[in-house]
Amino acid sequence: MLNKTFPTYFISLLIGYRFSKEMVLQGKLEIEIEIKAPAAKFYNILRKQNHHIPNISDSIHAIDLHEGDWETPGSVKQWTYTLDGNAPLCVKETIEEVDDQNKTIKFNCLEGEVLKEFKSFKSIVQVTPKAGEGSLVKWTIEFEKVNEDIPAPDAYLELTQKMTKDIDDHLVEA
Repeated sequence: MLNKTFPTYFISLLIGYRFSKEMVLQGKLEIEIEIKAPAAKFYNILRKQNHHIPNISDSIHAIDLHEGDWETPGSVKQWTYTLDGNAPLCVKETIEEVDDQNKTIKFNCLEGEVLKEFKSFKSIVQVTPKAGEGSLVKWTIEFEKVNEDIPAPDAYLELTQKMTKDIDDHLVEA
């Protein structure tokens, strides 16, 4: 279950599954997190400076560039991370789409442990400024399970929640 103890964070979780026989394997998880940091600063970390995230969040151990650069669509990066305090896992992802005007980035997993349970796994982040101070960060995970027995990837939503809080804390303290 998601940690809902963040005192200044509003968290809403929306889980949507399609229930037809052909679509039972596909799903989408969404979470919205209210942060204190300005949208532009938070977005910049994810868009152009994500190689700094391992120094900010203890759940992310490394982000290594494999192809391209840190910000161009088509670039490939390998993330090393921890779920639920277990052994480190790796995933190679590519930046599929970037919309700087709407502060939106779409990532697509290419290989790694996550694809042992999911045929496809995409994450989308959108950062929206709030009136006054702060921002709203919306993470969406779109996935297709390899079979019906695989649970929804809630642990990955928890990881994005923790990473978001860690980045926000870092930016607010800076």
